[in-house]
This record gives sequence, C-alpha cells and structure tokens, in this order.
Amino acid sequence: MAQYLNKAVEIWPKEIPGGSEKKDVNWQNHEGGDGRCFYEVSNPTLEAFVPDSAKSNGKAIIVCPGGGYQMLAYEKEGQEVAQWLSSLGYNAYVLAYRVPKNRLGALQDIQRSIRLVRSKGALQVGVIGFSAGASLSCRACTRWSEPSYKANPKDKVDTLSCRPDFGILIYPAYLDEGENHTLTPELTVTKDTPPLFVFGTEDDVRYSGPSTPVILEAMQKAGAPIEVHYLTKGGHGYGMRRGAGLIWPTSAKEWLNALK
Repeated sequence: MAQYLNKAVEIWPKEIPGGSEKKDVNWQNHEGGDGRCFYEVSNPTLEAFVPDSAKSNGKAIIVCPGGGYQMLAYEKEGQEVAQWLSSLGYNAYVLAYRVPKNRLGALQDIQRSIRLVRSKGALQVGVIGFSAGASLSCRACTRWSEPSYKANPKDKVDTLSCRPDFGILIYPAYLDEGENHTLTPELTVTKDTPPLFVFGTEDDVRYSGPSTPVILEAMQKAGAPIEVHYLTKGGHGYGMRRGAGLIWPTSAKEWLNALK
C-alpha cells in the first residue's frame, strides 16, 4: 500500500464483520490543504509509528482521524499526530477505520485494534481521536463492556480486553445526540469509564461546543476521572497545525505524564 508512510497491517485476518469486501483504500489529497484523506475504507488497517528503543515508554496509543464518519483526515489528524506521540515515547498506531457511513464497522474496528495492540505487549493502550474520531474514541471508552462483534474463540487476540486505559478527545463531535443535546444514548458512562482528556471550544457550535460540557457532566456524575480544556474560541478541524492546535498538545502531554 504505497500511500502509507509505513507498512500498514490489516486488523482482520480473515473475514471482516459485516461482510465488507477487502479492497484497497480510496484516497486523494484534499484540496483544502489537509493533505492525504481517505474517502473509502473497507479493509481497516493500523499504521505503526515506533519510537527509538531508548525513548520508548512501553505504552501505546491508537489514533483515530476525523471526517464525519464520511472520510478520514488521515494525514492531518492521523499521521502527524502519531509522529508527535512517537516523539514522546509512545508506540502510535493510526487506525484507518471503515468509512463512509459505517459507525458499527468503525466501532468493531477500534475494539479489534485495541485488542491487537494489547497483544503486542503494550503496558497500556489508549486512544486519541479528532471530531468523529473523538466520537469513536469515546464510544470505545464507554462501550468496552459491550463487544460489537462476535469474538473468535480460536483467535488469541479476541480473548483480550478491548477497554482502553485512557482516552483523549480533541474537538469531539456527536456526543450530544440525545434529546435536547444531552448525552448520546449509546454512551454508557460509569465509574469504570477510563480517564478522559477533552479539548473543545465554545465557538465550535456544531461539534465540540455542545459535546464537551455534555461528556464532562456525564463523567462527573459517574465519578469517573476527566480533565477538560474548554476555550472560548478555536473553531474546528485544526489538528496540530494552527490556533488551538498549537495549545492542546502541551496540556495533553502533561496529562499523559501524570497518568499512572
């Protein structure tokens, strides 16, 4: 797959849940300057960014690009973020989850990916996502006790836990799909929900503006640990490139360093 910087590994060894056909990724460079974007993924993959052995902390983070569950901003919200995490000592994996319009498939893909990365001996496995990728990461953190696909008992990977050890949600979307913009019903927040770091802005009125306070309230009510950074201005879709995208990495790094 020449379009990847590193060799991408298929996460499903044989059949893909839902009967997706294993086709190559349909991608193109985005005209708006976001770089490489994936517009159709039927065969999900993980692309690994491995730190120098002397710098490795033994922990792993799966990166979920956004794109409204329609496409993936793979370069801006995937590869660039993974390179940064790798520089901090994490084994980072960019997940090309199934799009377009396949939320169930995306959840199956991230649950399988967490298990797959855990099988490689990571001390911890966390998730980080942007926009729809943050929605997916939150679903992984709140729905881990409800496997989204039938595990194969002969596959050792499927016997492992799909619970992330932590989650980072950057300008999260779709967390407020309940009545009157309350918590999305499928998100089950309990005291056992993994620790979350959330970064959003009030002027991101369609996405992180309403989603950020909703997940904060739910986590606080459940007694689950959460750190929220909620700015007045910043908008949406900045990745690590501009404006608020130059702010959140410092706070997220400090939060990660403080995790046990």
